[in-house]
Amino acid sequence: QVQFVESGGGLVQPGGSLRLSCAASGLAVRYLTIGWFRQVPGKEREGVSCINTDGSTFYADSVKGRFTISRDLGKKTVYLQMNGLEPEDTGTYYCAIPVGPANSDPLNPGLYGYWGQGTQVTVSS
Repeated sequence: QVQFVESGGGLVQPGGSLRLSCAASGLAVRYLTIGWFRQVPGKEREGVSCINTDGSTFYADSVKGRFTISRDLGKKTVYLQMNGLEPEDTGTYYCAIPVGPANSDPLNPGLYGYWGQGTQVTVSS
């Protein structure tokens, strides 16, 4: 069974950077589309970015130009480099894989499962 462990969150000032990691077990990341999502208490989970098996990537409009998703196939890890962080980026960040066809809506959290436990990102001065 596929499992994920997210890490790398923390407290950072606006304009700062963090790199999140999503370590996978149970299957090599080369065979998986992996997505990053975030959630703030009281709000719906939202898609941030995903990387497909062919290496193609998608980003939410709110993070384009600031966040970069990448993967290390040898380490079975997907990263989310977050630069220019804003208070609106605060939330718990999760990684997951699609449990059904997600090609037409790759950042829809309703199409994903096997959620990790999340890592908290707080952007505040």
